[in-house]
Amino acid sequence: MKSVIGKNITISLYGESHGNATGIVVDGLPSGIKINREFMQSQLDKRKPKGKISTQRHENDDFKIISGVFNEYTTGTPLHIMIENKSQKSSDYKPCFPRPSHADYVAHIKYNGFEDYRGGGHFSGRLTAPLVACGSIAIDILKNKGIFIGTHIKKCQQIQDRNFNDYKSDIDICNSKYFSVLDDKTEKEMIQHIENAGKDNDSVGGILESCILNMPIGVGEPYFYSIESQISHYLFSVGAVKGVEFGLGFDYADYRGSQVNDQLQIENGKVITTTNNNGGINGGISNGMPIIVRCVVKPTPSIFKQQNTVNLATMENTTFTLTGRHDPAIFHRARVVIDSMIALALLDLLVEKYGEDWLL
Repeated sequence: MKSVIGKNITISLYGESHGNATGIVVDGLPSGIKINREFMQSQLDKRKPKGKISTQRHENDDFKIISGVFNEYTTGTPLHIMIENKSQKSSDYKPCFPRPSHADYVAHIKYNGFEDYRGGGHFSGRLTAPLVACGSIAIDILKNKGIFIGTHIKKCQQIQDRNFNDYKSDIDICNSKYFSVLDDKTEKEMIQHIENAGKDNDSVGGILESCILNMPIGVGEPYFYSIESQISHYLFSVGAVKGVEFGLGFDYADYRGSQVNDQLQIENGKVITTTNNNGGINGGISNGMPIIVRCVVKPTPSIFKQQNTVNLATMENTTFTLTGRHDPAIFHRARVVIDSMIALALLDLLVEKYGEDWLL
């Protein structure tokens, strides 16, 4: 298997849900980057489960930096972050009975029956914890360069949050909240909706919308390393993400070009577009407008209703009722994961254009 991503800044992800630890090794960061441990922990806290809208598996997520940092600055050597698992209940998981819409069956085939099936093993959302720890470093670097990222819960089934308006202010609102919505009324409605799904032994999905502000013009490559392809690659690496769109996205199909072309004009000595339907990107390259990207997070497949599955030992049809601790929704916890993956994707592209010393 291969769990490495990145061209200039590479990250290697390891661990299993019920193993001793999960972690990440980052290669390509220059020496001299200040590590903000408090910010790292605050980002990990945004991913933690809380209340009735999340799993009852509670991990401290106390991270350890094993190598690559000395006196709170990066040394330029591989940076290793480890997060121990301390709240496993492996007896909740049985071999031979793949859970519907999970990776259990395909993992069993790919790894010839040697996979760690407990809690989804390497496919578990538990592995997003080290991604957030690593992503917090990328977010901090970008923030120090005046580039800001914020994600809100755009939609939970039929309940919709308002659009980004005042970009910097709205990004600050997103980053100040655990349940990241721009409208407080929407927050109450969504939380109640998630709790209702949980009471019904079911789950719900949602759409997350992200804004990247102040990305320099000219970052990205045509075709294979475009901003869209790079961000999409990183976002689709999050298991629950099933769709990604930029700007107007799939709604482009409803219009003519004359209605949605972003017209150019000069404002205060700068070239801008009067609309932003392309989401801040032309030809795979940043155009200076806010980059807008949305991704859909599917309903948690771990639900407590009886479902059909198979017994791989006997190759017979059977039924299955889940046990264990699971989320009725994960998009509110995935929000900080999305921020992290976007930041890591952008960091790789920025080093491609400006070199690693630009990060300092």
